[in-house]
Amino acid sequence: MATKKITDDSFKADVLDSDKPVLVDFWAEWCGPCKMIGPSLEEISDELGEQVTIAKLNIDDHPDAPARYGVRGIPTMILFKGGAPAATKIGAEPKGRIKAWLEGELGTATSSVA
Repeated sequence: MATKKITDDSFKADVLDSDKPVLVDFWAEWCGPCKMIGPSLEEISDELGEQVTIAKLNIDDHPDAPARYGVRGIPTMILFKGGAPAATKIGAEPKGRIKAWLEGELGTATSSVA
């Protein structure tokens, strides 16, 4: 399942009214770190697509939602559960760290504790 492109106009339907958690990646075309995590988010979307929707919102084209949720730097990822922000991660990190953070927030972490 590929990441979903969303807009300010579709934000309510795609994120706030979603029946499953949605991770919104606030990004911009000119942002190098945003481009670095893009492929990782695509892979994570394929791997966790049953549990979470991963959506991308371009802050240059759609400034309302980033302003509403206090996005000051990008990339910023906000996990929405039940229509409300539940967790935030700012900055680019390797795929493994992003996925581990997301799984922890979703309560689906698969790593064993020794």
